[in-house]
Amino acid sequence: MRAETSPTARALLALELLQSSPGITADRLADKLGVTERAARRYVGILREAGIPIESVRGPYGGYRVGRGLRLPPLMFGAAEALGLVMAVLDGHHDASDPSTLVGRALDKIVRALPEPVAAQAEAVRRNTAAAPDYSAARPDPETTIALVQACSNHRCVRLDYKSEAGSEWVMDVEPWAVVVRHGRWYVLCRNRRSDATRAYRVDRIRSIDPLDHTFLPPAELDPVAMLEEHLSVGWEYEVEVVISIPLAKVRRWLPRTLGTLTAVDEETTRLVGTTGNPYYCAEMLAKLPAPYRILGCPEIRAAARELGERALAAVADVD
Repeated sequence: MRAETSPTARALLALELLQSSPGITADRLADKLGVTERAARRYVGILREAGIPIESVRGPYGGYRVGRGLRLPPLMFGAAEALGLVMAVLDGHHDASDPSTLVGRALDKIVRALPEPVAAQAEAVRRNTAAAPDYSAARPDPETTIALVQACSNHRCVRLDYKSEAGSEWVMDVEPWAVVVRHGRWYVLCRNRRSDATRAYRVDRIRSIDPLDHTFLPPAELDPVAMLEEHLSVGWEYEVEVVISIPLAKVRRWLPRTLGTLTAVDEETTRLVGTTGNPYYCAEMLAKLPAPYRILGCPEIRAAARELGERALAAVADVD
């Protein structure tokens, strides 16, 4: 223990040692604190004066222990801060060093509740660790996410003001079944009341949410993750239909299930049918196929594929 450590820090460390080592003797406590046995007893007295019930047992097997009735100060998180911490765990948030963010503020409270020596180490790690953020992740507004989670829990319908990746905007009434995190992106799995269809919408693209008076019953034996995978390919603006010169069993290795439904045309050909909100992404996924394919309809996807092809040709063009 360094000489410059404050008495308050030693008292808090003494409390930590008493909690982690019930029955610790005065001489062992003194050794851990780096002080004399007399000083160790003085720190025990400071804790008792602070209202912390420290019991002492005499005899060869005696020592100090924390008695019943200890109540440490509670950590008071706001709803957004608490969810921010949960989201940090789930999707690898990397702004914990910024005290102006929800995660940063919540972490500040945790660090302040730690004994000083431990807090100093935690703060050093926090400020000097260089995280590698996932730039493909899309983190939604915690307040919006809270409202959706509460609506799911209460089985209450909500009205969403939504803006798609392509820039389209609309308002819809939905039954929110579950909020699901998938590869750093947050989705609400729901039933669109107007179209009576299952949909999956990105939470970060919800501009506002308003609770409605209606309640609902979610599907029996709902598997949110499996259903999300199934429905990420439906309900978007652009229709996808592609004929691929690869057998069905092999094409599954190359295309994500979120692009659409695959069916066999014949033993050597597969049809992909679905929808997308991002024609360029769809064209990029198709470009990875190791065989010919033909895009039917959807001028937006065809234009994106043409642009990708022209860029590839330009990359290998002869240079004078």
